[in-house]
Amino acid sequence: MRLLTDLYEIDAALTRRAASRIPPGVAKALSAVEESAESTKLWCGAAAVMAWKGGWRGRRAAAAGLAALAVAQLVSNGLCKQLADRPRPPAEWIPHDEVADRPDSSSFPSGHTAAAVAFTTAVAPTWPAVGALCALPTALVAVERVQSGAHYPSDVAAGAAIGLAGAWLTRHAVAMLLRHWP
Repeated sequence: MRLLTDLYEIDAALTRRAASRIPPGVAKALSAVEESAESTKLWCGAAAVMAWKGGWRGRRAAAAGLAALAVAQLVSNGLCKQLADRPRPPAEWIPHDEVADRPDSSSFPSGHTAAAVAFTTAVAPTWPAVGALCALPTALVAVERVQSGAHYPSDVAAGAAIGLAGAWLTRHAVAMLLRHWP
């Protein structure tokens, strides 16, 4: 039980630090990236551009990214948030007005992070340069979720793990099904 208490205290300290130490200009940039990622707009837009401009490789990368994103969203928002029901960080920890924009759903895990990591991780093997480009907004979304007070760092870490798993699953699902198909 002491381990869980220690983890909660670390989570709380990191949340408070992230919410109070990021300069206002950086916080605005983080908010802009998060807003573009809201409802997966950023990732769907990136997929559309990849499919339009990238030929077969772009279409394949876009399809992989969107499939992984869908899996991650289903697991994080459709399953884990329903089971965890973790409250958001207390508003008094967040010394800026972004705390008013937080959703009412469970804090655990970060669905934004899960979607971002899944999309980026699924795109990267097919089109490494675009995967690298997607890594920057993915990292910014993850940081913003803690900085804004929407999530604890452990929520973001869990979202990242779900995103990685979603990308891995979509990449290997067809081969696994074919291998075990009667």
